[in-house]
Amino acid sequence: MSYVDEVIELVVKKNPSEPEFHQAVKEVLESLRVVIEANEEQYRKDALLERLVEPERQIKFRVPWVDDKGQVQVNTGYRVQFNSAIGPYKGGLRLHPSVNIGIIKFLGFEQIFKNSLTGLPIGGGKGGSDFDPKGKSDREVMAFCQSFITELYRYIGADTDVPAGDIGTGAREIGYMYGQYKRLTGLYEGVLTGKGLSYGGSLARTQATGYGLLYLTQELLKINGKDINGMTAVVSGSGNVATYAMEKAQQLGVKVLTCSDSNGWVYDPEGIDVAAIKEIKEVKRARLTEYKNYRPNAEYHEGRGVWSIKADLALPCATQNELLLDDAKQLVANGVTAVCEGANMPTTLEATEYLQKNGVIFAPGKAANAGGVATSALEMSQNSERLSWTFEEVDAKLKGIMVNITHNMVNAAERYGMAGNYVAGANIAGFEKVVNAMNAQGIV
Repeated sequence: MSYVDEVIELVVKKNPSEPEFHQAVKEVLESLRVVIEANEEQYRKDALLERLVEPERQIKFRVPWVDDKGQVQVNTGYRVQFNSAIGPYKGGLRLHPSVNIGIIKFLGFEQIFKNSLTGLPIGGGKGGSDFDPKGKSDREVMAFCQSFITELYRYIGADTDVPAGDIGTGAREIGYMYGQYKRLTGLYEGVLTGKGLSYGGSLARTQATGYGLLYLTQELLKINGKDINGMTAVVSGSGNVATYAMEKAQQLGVKVLTCSDSNGWVYDPEGIDVAAIKEIKEVKRARLTEYKNYRPNAEYHEGRGVWSIKADLALPCATQNELLLDDAKQLVANGVTAVCEGANMPTTLEATEYLQKNGVIFAPGKAANAGGVATSALEMSQNSERLSWTFEEVDAKLKGIMVNITHNMVNAAERYGMAGNYVAGANIAGFEKVVNAMNAQGIV
């Protein structure tokens, strides 16, 4: 049995009931097979892959808090510190009922390569809780966040582990967490990113993941001899990533036709009104059913269906495993040019392979959505310097990082005889830097 197959089998055996983690490891290692086989003897001797797939540290803890009725609630908190070979752990905190250790490990494993791809000195980590901020009062959210950080604070720090936002963790939650961290430690440091502008946050951080997705999409299309201007796009999601992906897409001349939330989806043949989405989601914190109040000619549908609309680009920006094999077949039948992932692993392995086999340009999330963590690292730099950069400065650095990621991904795929396979290219480019650092630092 090959070393890759041995390690995949080991991961499944050691981590039962963690299908998302199995999926992430399999996707990465399968695409790295050609690199690993070229160095198999040395990697096996050093147990390099075993060290890569085993987190350096996994933290699981109780989060008790009191709701507005005086009832004590108990959630579970997690932080997986996966790999610090190239810098302090960096990765978001996801607050969602679906959160479990397997999902956090899948996200943390992906984060290693995503962070490496940015070219910035940040390792891979991820955390969160099964707490659901939806429908909670500000006081309840604050009570949860303070309890969560009261345990987590001892494991994080500006040069150790720098968490950020993710699904369910926005500016409000980061603010409450930062206040509690500061109160417990007495330190005013860049330990959390996604902070408010008045206390160390970075301009353009809110827009970064969505904008970065479009900068990479634009550059990848250009490399393939195509112009993004004048294209149409279907987008899933209506959170932070989707909203700013739609905004930047429109700025680049793309007509965005759809967006969605967990209840249903909107089709607007005239192009999605991003201002309306911002008001519905960011101000009212409401559902997309309200969109028709702003655009009566739009259609609202319950359930799934975004991928059934004919468009040049598909940008999945909601959550993991939302684009299935049947969706991929529908997209191909509709003549889609490119699928670029705004969320983490939103496309199943079967769907990814189908898209690639049918000549669709496919950009994996670890490259395409790296703009968020890249700008988080830029926020860390600003905190270290005690400076604030302008929106234009941050946006220009973000665009430069995303263009570099695009070319590194394309070049790595070509170097190993897999031209056009950007999943392999992204994994190889991220892997090489991490492995070099791991080898240099010995068996740790």
